[in-house]
Amino acid sequence: MTGGVQQTDEIVGQEHWVSKRTSDGEARLFTWRKRTPAQPERGTILFVHGSSMGSIPSFDLQVPGGPSVSAMDYFAKLGYDTWTFDHEGYRRSRGSRDVSADIPMGADDIAAVTDYIRATTGVEQVLAYGVSSGALRAALFTQRHPERVKRLALDAFVWTGQGSRTLEQRRLRLAEFEASSRRPIDRAFLTTIFTRDHPGSASDDVIDAFIDTVLAHEDSVPNGTYLDMCRNLPVVDPHQIRVPTIILRGQYDGIAGFDDLLEFFKQLPNPDKQFAVMPGIAHGSFTQKNHQIVKHTLAGFFSQPEPVYAGEE
Repeated sequence: MTGGVQQTDEIVGQEHWVSKRTSDGEARLFTWRKRTPAQPERGTILFVHGSSMGSIPSFDLQVPGGPSVSAMDYFAKLGYDTWTFDHEGYRRSRGSRDVSADIPMGADDIAAVTDYIRATTGVEQVLAYGVSSGALRAALFTQRHPERVKRLALDAFVWTGQGSRTLEQRRLRLAEFEASSRRPIDRAFLTTIFTRDHPGSASDDVIDAFIDTVLAHEDSVPNGTYLDMCRNLPVVDPHQIRVPTIILRGQYDGIAGFDDLLEFFKQLPNPDKQFAVMPGIAHGSFTQKNHQIVKHTLAGFFSQPEPVYAGEE
């Protein structure tokens, strides 16, 4: 189901509502699409958000009076059809169910959204990008449904959690997270996303716009991904991810252990794979001062030609 439309001189944005079947009936997922109709489409990108905020702050952030940091605007101008959505339990997909919104449920959400994209546009495969726990959700979805993903980008990803400073700190609060299905968020907490790893890697105006956009719709978020990342890793098997994959790791990111990622990378079976270290970047790469590096790297991966020679067995 479609909803409100936003249009600039180049880009059209439109909200959609995706129905997901659950044991309690249907849940409605807010879904957001941006594209430039005048350009030929180069592919369909699906952006998957992380644990502590919804889709718009993550991928379509607008900074009043500042330069654009929106990943959706950037890729729409390149000719991609871009989509994102709020996982059940988040932001405009909050709904009435008390859900943990864990990683397997997030993969279910992606399945519902890709069903909708296919029914709406006829596109069978998406270019999938996930960040932090969104990377785990996107990876698990790809493991379950490799036929639906053309290329996979995992940013701020964790596999076993080894070497993750952030997860070490979160495990100290595991009993607190287990006591409730949700946790409160406020300006002080959201500020720590930008200060815990490397203060100064994001601009103050971007930080303020991000926090304002998050708090406009949310004062709490589900705990499911925190619990999974603290006690249930690994939730993804690299041997079962057979599509072309890029691992993106910010230089200062405290959640993505370097050796953990390298071991995951080595076990990916598809030879079409890349590992990119992004200089000067901490967590939440699209909101960092060096966000153009992330977009450039991702655009190169998503537009890479298919190999004409695959070697001999």
